[in-house]
Amino acid sequence: MSKDNDKILDKLINKNIIYIAIIAVLCIMLSVYNLRWVIPSIVIFALTITYTLWVLSKRKTEIENHIQDVTSDVSTASKGNLVNTPIPLVLIETGGNIIWRSKKFVEEFQNIDIATNLNPIVKEIKLDIEKKDENIEISKQFNIDKKVYKILGSVVKSKRRKQKEYILSLYFIDETKYNELFDTYNNAKTCIGIAMIDNYDEITQTVLPERKIELLAKIEKEIIDWVTKTGGLIIKTERDSFIYVCEQKYLAEFEKEKFNILDRVKNIEADSRIPITLSIAISSDGETNYEKYKTALASMEIVLGRGGDQAVIRKNGKYTFFGGKTLEVEKRAKVKARTVAQSIARVISSSDNVVIMGHKNIDIDAIGSALGLYRLSKTLNKECFIVSEPTGKSLGKFLDILRNDEEYKNNILTEEEALEIITDNTLLIVVDTHKTSYVEFPDLLEEIDKKIIIDHHRKAPDCIENALISFHEVYASSTAELVTEIIQYAQDDVKLNLLEAESLYGGIMVDTKNFTFKTGVRTFEAAAYLRKYGVDIIRVKKWFQADLESYNIIANIVRNVEILNDTIAIAVYEEENEDSNLICAKAADELLTISDITASFVMAKMGDKVCISGRSIGNINVQLILEKLGGGGHITLAGAQLEGFTLEEAKDELIVRINEYLSETE
Repeated sequence: MSKDNDKILDKLINKNIIYIAIIAVLCIMLSVYNLRWVIPSIVIFALTITYTLWVLSKRKTEIENHIQDVTSDVSTASKGNLVNTPIPLVLIETGGNIIWRSKKFVEEFQNIDIATNLNPIVKEIKLDIEKKDENIEISKQFNIDKKVYKILGSVVKSKRRKQKEYILSLYFIDETKYNELFDTYNNAKTCIGIAMIDNYDEITQTVLPERKIELLAKIEKEIIDWVTKTGGLIIKTERDSFIYVCEQKYLAEFEKEKFNILDRVKNIEADSRIPITLSIAISSDGETNYEKYKTALASMEIVLGRGGDQAVIRKNGKYTFFGGKTLEVEKRAKVKARTVAQSIARVISSSDNVVIMGHKNIDIDAIGSALGLYRLSKTLNKECFIVSEPTGKSLGKFLDILRNDEEYKNNILTEEEALEIITDNTLLIVVDTHKTSYVEFPDLLEEIDKKIIIDHHRKAPDCIENALISFHEVYASSTAELVTEIIQYAQDDVKLNLLEAESLYGGIMVDTKNFTFKTGVRTFEAAAYLRKYGVDIIRVKKWFQADLESYNIIANIVRNVEILNDTIAIAVYEEENEDSNLICAKAADELLTISDITASFVMAKMGDKVCISGRSIGNINVQLILEKLGGGGHITLAGAQLEGFTLEEAKDELIVRINEYLSETE
């Protein structure tokens, strides 16, 4: 008997008990009133009980028959609904055996090999079941025969199988039209872009007057044609800048063409030997067009901070870069250096004290820059501290000299010591990096509001924001060069001591590889200024001389090099120690001294990471290659760190990225 049947009978019995109780009370009252009614009362009560039992029995049979009829009708209707459900439905075992399918399922997938298409779906669900047991909600999206289906369902453990097998009930909801409509909606959204001629002043100053109008007209025509072919709107806002609006669907086309507008403008012949280059930033991030314009402006800052001659698309908070394959052209003006120097001096003077911090695995460029800014702060009568815990061989013998210096040994603090002396008006100067993920002490960066950034590396998306001053010159050889200019042009007469001058000189020397790479006129001017303090070049070089053991290690790395594409050297340092990154850098430099080698990559294990050092003579942009692996740097010098990779896996991944780069530049 069903539960529903029991409930109905219970109600009937409860009612009859009440009636019988009332009759029993009446019979007792009659018998008490007159004894002659005792026997008739008993007979009446017995007949009442007999009739009640007969009625209950009959009613029970009727209820059971009725429930059976209803159940049969419901079962028939349910089966009919399952068979004729408008949504494709299939019952399938996790072993791949199809138990049953609805008519709609048969119609929907009659022209395709459904078993082949269902296998990957079932395997994925089976893996989920094994991880979470059978108590899972199935909700997945799969492409089947050029259509997109959302698959919903449930899991039941099979009782017919001895092994652990499950039966899946899967509903297939066709979301193809919805996705197409959603894509149409997204593609119709507006994007705001900015285009800027990088070297407008340099080009116009070197072009003959009668050629200037013609040349600028050619550049503008190329830019306008590039935008208008998408049906977009473009407006010239300044002599070298344009703002344009286009639909988001054209972003994929721009990516496919790899922003060939950069090359088209570069191919315009000018009277100057300097090529014409563009910087482009497009953003779809933001609720309103004004917000998109602001994010495009921020993206343009990153592009210019990376040296220009490239394009960036900002979408969903992520950046995709194109171009940037040419060397930066030095175009810094002394006026800007003087203005920045005086602004930095004013901010230092208005602060309670100054804290200077570099990047992780601090090198001579960072520590030399910190020492130069320390002297500037002291000249302005401000307390100044360098926050660092330098270790390893990256600083060579200079580290021993610094630790023994009477003035500096008490003014180089640990992070804990620095946190104790900061106030609401403390100034933090970050040198030789602009990335939040690469500063030596991220907590210190969070605690101090007033910040100044001085760096020469190509700008990355995770840059430090809200800095009072950002002296970010990608054209400079080193941060030490920038700091030397700041010291030169500060209003107060800053007097460096010999250690400070030599450390700044060492920063320039090491970053330029003995004045070989990224060396401009301003580089030599800075070096000449430092030489006036009596810098001993031989002593500085001795700080970074390799010992015999290190030299032999580098020689072994070079000996086991692998050559890719005839000109790219890849080597692996199998040992693991705290100086692996330094050894990789030196080995990569050494490989470039071999003829026909235009780029080199050396990798080694550092804890749970694999560090990669990349070097180039300029033909190959190692920055673009290592950016694909989460790294960065310059065209000729870059690095990356990979987590969760073995050396062999990292090498394979690097080769894939190199081949990608080579295919993109063909």
